[in-house]
Amino acid sequence: MSQKLSPVTALLLTVPPLMWAGNAVVGRLVTDLVPPITLNFLRWFVAFFILLPLAWKVLRPHSGLWSHWKRFTLLSLLGVGCYNALQYLALQTSTPLNVTLVAASGPFWMLIIGGLFFKAPVRRMQLLGALLSISGALVVLSRGQWAELMAVRLVAGDLFILLATACWSFYSWLLSRRDEPDSIRNDWAAFLLGQVVFGLGWSGLFAGLEWGLTDAHIVWGGPLIATLAFVAVGPAVLAYRCWGLGIQQAGPAVAGFFANLTPLFAAVLSAAFLGELPHLYHVAAFGLIVGGIWVSSRH
Repeated sequence: MSQKLSPVTALLLTVPPLMWAGNAVVGRLVTDLVPPITLNFLRWFVAFFILLPLAWKVLRPHSGLWSHWKRFTLLSLLGVGCYNALQYLALQTSTPLNVTLVAASGPFWMLIIGGLFFKAPVRRMQLLGALLSISGALVVLSRGQWAELMAVRLVAGDLFILLATACWSFYSWLLSRRDEPDSIRNDWAAFLLGQVVFGLGWSGLFAGLEWGLTDAHIVWGGPLIATLAFVAVGPAVLAYRCWGLGIQQAGPAVAGFFANLTPLFAAVLSAAFLGELPHLYHVAAFGLIVGGIWVSSRH
């Protein structure tokens, strides 16, 4: 059913990409203050206490969460434990604009993972759109120089964000399978809190390995506290809520176009706070990615 895109709905769908872009920029700013995997753990630790007053009932023994522990264990591994940790790892060596542009190659991963693991049919226009999107990602990875791509000169961050995007695509496909009780699925805070509970175990384990295997350290102070407040409230909770409401009102097809505002916001925020100005190849990559989304969403 087609639904009218009201100004309020447009605002709801604009908030998440702005938060996601801010998350990338902030993650880049604090690389010297906190290890990336530890930042992911601290982010969800704070988000847990934000969500707890809203959905504490999901933690009760008979809520349905614990009887579906296998599903929430896998969801939390991909969405809470891996995706954001890999994104923060990517920002150690790559720029926020590169990270958000490469992450926009998601349609390609969606088709590949859907076809391989979920027996999802692939339409010709979807494949064409995915190829355009992945071409945009390749433009970023090559820094606009195809000779560099042929020489496979990639920074570690580029590979980390590719892996993160694959994890997010698998996570998204799992979300499409409504295996949990409706009392949890239809309550956004309960559904997110259920993932965070299990995700704290994964992210805590990964953070422990980070501290055991590297020379990790934390520089506590106002900047780090402000960072944790932002990444927990904005990208983790506010963006999730606005995205859910926006999809309910406009549908996922329309929402997909708004998701690709993330690289644009990342370019603006990077220029403002990091002094990292976009190049012409970033513009070309953004055009390819948005064109891919438009082609793949056509009937």
